[in-house]
Amino acid sequence: MSTLEFKLPDIGEGVQEGEVTRWLVSEGATVAEDDPVVEVMTDKATVEIPSPAAGTISRHLVGEGDVAQVGDVLFVIEMGDGAASEGDTGGEAPSAEAAATEAAPPAPPAPASTEDSGTKVLAAPATRRLARELGVDLASVVGTGPKRRIQSEDVRAATSAASTAPRRGAPAATPASAPVQVVPDFPKVAGAREIEEIPFRGIRRKTAEAMVRSKFTAPHFSLIEEVDCTEMIAARAKAKAAGERYGIKVTFMPYIMKATAVALQTYPQLNSELDEEAEVILRKKFVNLGIAVDAPNGLVVPVVHDAHLKGILQLSAELADVASRAREGKLAPDDFKDSTFTISNAGAIGGVLATPIINFPEVAILGVHTMRKLPRCEGEEIVARDVMNLSVSIDHRVVDGADGARFLVRMRELLEDPSQMLL
Repeated sequence: MSTLEFKLPDIGEGVQEGEVTRWLVSEGATVAEDDPVVEVMTDKATVEIPSPAAGTISRHLVGEGDVAQVGDVLFVIEMGDGAASEGDTGGEAPSAEAAATEAAPPAPPAPASTEDSGTKVLAAPATRRLARELGVDLASVVGTGPKRRIQSEDVRAATSAASTAPRRGAPAATPASAPVQVVPDFPKVAGAREIEEIPFRGIRRKTAEAMVRSKFTAPHFSLIEEVDCTEMIAARAKAKAAGERYGIKVTFMPYIMKATAVALQTYPQLNSELDEEAEVILRKKFVNLGIAVDAPNGLVVPVVHDAHLKGILQLSAELADVASRAREGKLAPDDFKDSTFTISNAGAIGGVLATPIINFPEVAILGVHTMRKLPRCEGEEIVARDVMNLSVSIDHRVVDGADGARFLVRMRELLEDPSQMLL
């Protein structure tokens, strides 16, 4: 009998830690070599960690939602037929939570006035507070959450069961001589005070950490410009027909990406990075565009590389590819590498204007907003035009407001006359 402690490997790209988002194989289950065992999310990507050998996963040493450092033991695999002994796993004691889930079934209910019967139960502070308010003994409640964790719904269900059960020794009801008052059978109002507990982890926690770091590191300054989209709409109509011959769907976004790449080469201050430790600004001569994608599991930012070297059809094809894989959860670590500037496009959803947060350590981000038909002046006449707003947020340590304004003016010029992108 032999066991192996599997440690979080060095995933590269300077990653020092990863959050365990999901165990794909439960304790006691068997795996073949290279079977995925656990899903780990870093600030670069979410990856599946495979088993190094065939055997039985005898123990998880990191819980879902917990963060492990590179080199920490994630799980123990037993390469044999029996169960691993305590010594086989290097003497590591199970966590308090694991010990609780391996305990005997819950004890019989204690009096309603008490809560702690000495049995270890898993419940969040809010759930424990609810139990105290309702007079429910948590030791008598069977949890329906992960690892038998007791949730608020379990406490309320226990209260309902207790209220409907007949009391032992209660006298039988006797008919009363007084007239019986009929009370309407009103439907029970449900949901008024229900609260769903959502673990703050995974992509949501990583996004929050990145936003806080950016907002409290880079002093943000935002500018807005209005764009008349009439000519871009006409150009896209022609390109759409050309794209259909190759099975490529052309949207407005590739035009915005191309205009961004051209404008960034004219104003490279916005295509930079500040290395504070070395006290140097890294001004990049290539344009790798991070594209914010609203994926089912949260916001992700895959990268379209070398946008300054690509035409509308190629940008359309690559954008469709990364967006599709982002929504399917199939992005690889390389899809997140080396972004120099980010575009956040919520225009398809709605919203006239927003000032997005910079994708740190970049120094600028472009916000693209909804397109609407509005009255505008042409000479002495008022005409209907398709108009949208662009916004740019800049890191004022590196980019001056005047440079941000010039960048937006150039963006407007290019989108109002897309033929300029060919010059």
